[in-house]
Amino acid sequence: MSRILVVDDDRTTRELMRIQLKPAGHEIEEAENGEDALRKIQKGNFDLILLDVWMPGMDGLEVLARLRTQGPHPPVIVMTADDTSETVLRAIREQAYRFVTKPFAPRDVLDLVAGALESGNRARPIEVVSARSNWVELLVPCDLESAERIQGFLAKLDSDLPQEVRSKIGMAFRELLFNAVEWGGKLDPNQRVRISYVRGRRVLLYRIADPGRGFKFKDLDHAAITYPEDDPFTHTEVREQKGLRPGGLGLLMTKAMVDDLIYNEAHNEVMFIKYLD
Repeated sequence: MSRILVVDDDRTTRELMRIQLKPAGHEIEEAENGEDALRKIQKGNFDLILLDVWMPGMDGLEVLARLRTQGPHPPVIVMTADDTSETVLRAIREQAYRFVTKPFAPRDVLDLVAGALESGNRARPIEVVSARSNWVELLVPCDLESAERIQGFLAKLDSDLPQEVRSKIGMAFRELLFNAVEWGGKLDPNQRVRISYVRGRRVLLYRIADPGRGFKFKDLDHAAITYPEDDPFTHTEVREQKGLRPGGLGLLMTKAMVDDLIYNEAHNEVMFIKYLD
């Protein structure tokens, strides 16, 4: 049985969390403000903290900052209706494990809780180089869990854009990030991928640099992007011959979802641009 602390000044939210999590086998403790939460964390042995942001007195992000200075602590999932870039970036800087926007589906919370409990305290820190709303720069460990986490965080930064645009940006970023982590970083969590996010009035830019040696497109005969646009499926025969799983469409789809896709000479850094007009 896992012990979970739910910190929220809204009694209804706390009760809903209890109703959802207790039948899943979790022991639930509640705190209605930041000060109460810190006292209970110091006394109790919790496996996970679900933390609201805006509460009377000490807000949730201040609680998170206090925990970070005190050393190892349970993973913290931030739950809030405030998905402004400033709040998201503060949560990243203070090493929140995940960020979920209210209102949320109960199933989503159960999945996030299961993932956080499985990770425990093994989640590696994401280093914040810059956390301005128009210029974010991060160093992310080369493991799939860290990639999933940061993709979830950065998806919140474009909440003001139309859903279709957000979806395309999110899919493009995910494809390039996971390529960098898997192929450039070799899934070695001691290596890091550098991510830059720059937001202008009319343009959005992502830059991803991995620690690998790069690649050459001529060596990607198993990927659709290396073939003419009117014949994008020749690669499927090559993948079958090489015993590779079905796929190879990621880069081609990414190219179609953004306005420009640019690689450096070694192909271990990539930048994509999306115009917002």
